[in-house]
Amino acid sequence: MGVKNDDNFFDRVYDVARLIPYGRVTSYGSIAKYLGAARSARMVGWAMNACGGREDVPAHRVVNRKGILTGKHHFQGTNLMQQLLESEGIEVIENQIQDFDEVFWDPMKEL
Repeated sequence: MGVKNDDNFFDRVYDVARLIPYGRVTSYGSIAKYLGAARSARMVGWAMNACGGREDVPAHRVVNRKGILTGKHHFQGTNLMQQLLESEGIEVIENQIQDFDEVFWDPMKEL
């Protein structure tokens, strides 16, 4: 696995993100770990940012390890990331997902 090939890594990140079920979230680090690049959580964040709101990649379902919407400033509008999550039944208060453990989806366990 070469993190040097960003395009390939980003595509693999998008493949995992597309599998996150409606109403669930995962973390940058969980995707990185699943892809065998445990120390590349930041790279997963870059991939989410680079997807530029592609409708086929549910980037709003990827948050930091504490359930905080750290990527929300990359979405159009002030609160789009939160609105997308709330439309899926996920409660967000002050940029933090409530009941994070209940809605967390771990690709290592689920895939």
